[in-house]
Amino acid sequence: MKLESNTIGLFFGILFLTSCSQQQARRPVSQSSGQFMKESAERNKLIIAKEEKRIDSIMKSHPENNYIASKKGYWYCYETKNETDTLRPKKGDVAYFEYELRALNGAIIYSKEELKSQEYHVDKQNIMMGLRDGIKLMHKNEKVVFLFTSHMGFGYHGDNKKIGINEPLMCAVTLNDIVPSTESK
Repeated sequence: MKLESNTIGLFFGILFLTSCSQQQARRPVSQSSGQFMKESAERNKLIIAKEEKRIDSIMKSHPENNYIASKKGYWYCYETKNETDTLRPKKGDVAYFEYELRALNGAIIYSKEELKSQEYHVDKQNIMMGLRDGIKLMHKNEKVVFLFTSHMGFGYHGDNKKIGINEPLMCAVTLNDIVPSTESK
């Protein structure tokens, strides 16, 4: 009986020691090389280049509009310019505006009647990326036409209604009023 208990004790001792040894972490079944991300980035560059080419042809076909390239990757021109005001919307201000969205061929996607007047708390609300930046370039009572590549608009997803995937947009915006933030006072 003593021999059996020693054998059982030895067995459990060996089992205990081997179970406490350090184990190697399991490697993933598949390892990603990042190839998908590289291909996706290249695809997006090609899409943007194609959209910029279309926008460039629009600007060339309307030289009277005097389009300005923004630092954020879109273009704009003034239909109505306010030379007297110096105030522009900044973070925390409330901007009241109307806008209309068109396809690059000029077809109306959303009229300003459909979109109605907008109240935008600058940099505190989520709106289309191009508008978020473009409104901050405007003065009260100005009307500006923006040409946005799809990534400045609704991107690869569209809006699930009238704006398709990767659709560049023409956006006419009228800034009706700016109410300065009470936080800075």
